[in-house]
Amino acid sequence: MKRKLVGLFVFTCVLLLALAGCVKEQPPLGSDGQPIVAATSQPKTVTKTNTTPVKKTVKKNGKLKIALIAEFTTGTHAAQYINGVKQGAKKAGVDLSISDANNDQSKMASYLDTAINEHVDGILIKHGRTETLQPGVKRAIKAGIPVVAFDVELNVPGVTTVDQDDYMMALMGLKQMAQDLNGEGNIVYIFVGGFAPMEKRNQVYNLMMHRYPGLKEVARFGNATENTSLDTQNKMEAILKRYPNKGDIKAVWAPWDEFAKGATRAIKEAGRDEIKVYGIDLSDEGLQMMQQANSPWKASAAANPAAVGEKQLNLLIDKLSGKNIPRYYSFDPVLVTQDQLPNETINMDQLGQYVKDWNKNDQ
Repeated sequence: MKRKLVGLFVFTCVLLLALAGCVKEQPPLGSDGQPIVAATSQPKTVTKTNTTPVKKTVKKNGKLKIALIAEFTTGTHAAQYINGVKQGAKKAGVDLSISDANNDQSKMASYLDTAINEHVDGILIKHGRTETLQPGVKRAIKAGIPVVAFDVELNVPGVTTVDQDDYMMALMGLKQMAQDLNGEGNIVYIFVGGFAPMEKRNQVYNLMMHRYPGLKEVARFGNATENTSLDTQNKMEAILKRYPNKGDIKAVWAPWDEFAKGATRAIKEAGRDEIKVYGIDLSDEGLQMMQQANSPWKASAAANPAAVGEKQLNLLIDKLSGKNIPRYYSFDPVLVTQDQLPNETINMDQLGQYVKDWNKNDQ
């Protein structure tokens, strides 16, 4: 009898444990008698380049809210970049806000904080300084807000950086200049430090000056202001007065189209058309200056700024939709030379008809 009682007790314990396990595995039932299934997050695809989780949210109006924070929007190149972002936002039905810091680093950091506090769905960054932006970007990523940055290096896991391949652009332009000058002559270098793309271009400049020892830098200046083109023009006029004779200066290396525009105007107004200008970046205004009769602006390495802006936005939207996007995205620049251009005035949209591969980066 005792043995039977023990067996019954053991059987009862086993039965209770099995029932408890089954209850644990079953979801609770709702008032309609149907099981309630807890919400689960979407599966995350992990890559070596981008492993930060992203907050996926859509606003009540059905639109993603994206903030673009720009160090500056002055200049025609920047304007065409902004138009590209706007065009992409319109196509995608995105609620886009744009904040222009007007070259004020503290404002840029403040705008970034505001975007985070407003719980935007994603953030685009255009230029800026690493030390200024990195703390705020880390907070954004921690909050699940993805960031795609253009022309600024941010060492934050999960951030995608877009650039125009500044090393290649500098190599293209400087190589063309060295070939046109047969590797010899005095040159003027227009440069401003502190900007990631400019620093990269400067590295290539130093290498190329070592490669062509016959090129001699006789003057260097440059600054980023509210009217960089006009300020460059005034300073270039002073340089030309310091070197008044033809042959004193063979060329100007201007690795920003605002620099190239200012230098070109100064050279033309001084009647010094023998001086050649080589640059980086193009816009409608710069393109038309290259087409002018006897223009000193001979070549510029560039990518379509509108395509850059639209691609940056689309990468962010891809990230928000759960797609894996690369840690780095570099455009393939193209060297545009004066002799490729027609006599009639054209704009950037028409450039692909005359310059091979110009449209290969377009969306």
